[in-house]
Amino acid sequence: MVEKNKFIFWQKWLTWANIMTIGVGLMVAFGGNTFFFEAHNHYTRDVFFGSEAFPEQTLMLKNWLFGIIGGTIVGFHVLMVMISEYAFKEQQKWAYHAMWYGLLSWFVIDSGVSFYYGAIHNIVLINLVALVLIGLPLVMTRGSFSNNEE
Repeated sequence: MVEKNKFIFWQKWLTWANIMTIGVGLMVAFGGNTFFFEAHNHYTRDVFFGSEAFPEQTLMLKNWLFGIIGGTIVGFHVLMVMISEYAFKEQQKWAYHAMWYGLLSWFVIDSGVSFYYGAIHNIVLINLVALVLIGLPLVMTRGSFSNNEE
């Protein structure tokens, strides 16, 4: 069993990591061409366009897709915050499992597709960072859920 103060620390970490990711999702949706995504955009151009500038129609498509992706990121992480602040905080086992299943299903699919298309930069710059930030508190609180029946 994880000590109560340690559990609270990791539970708050989990909440705040997801709140920060909501901020990232908003930046993806509305600022995908800003300096925050310069490295990601640079590597995307390298992989798919040989470092040449995005053609205008491609840039429009990218911006539209970033809007959709950003909205999805925001929605997913709002849900994660709500689970963290309610059911997870109450140490309901289903909440712990739901967070892992959601995180890992996203990571495996997103990283698998990125790997297939050679967009390794997406795995390194985005996916692994999110996996560690959100997975770490899940690992650290595992003991608090191991004996709960549900």
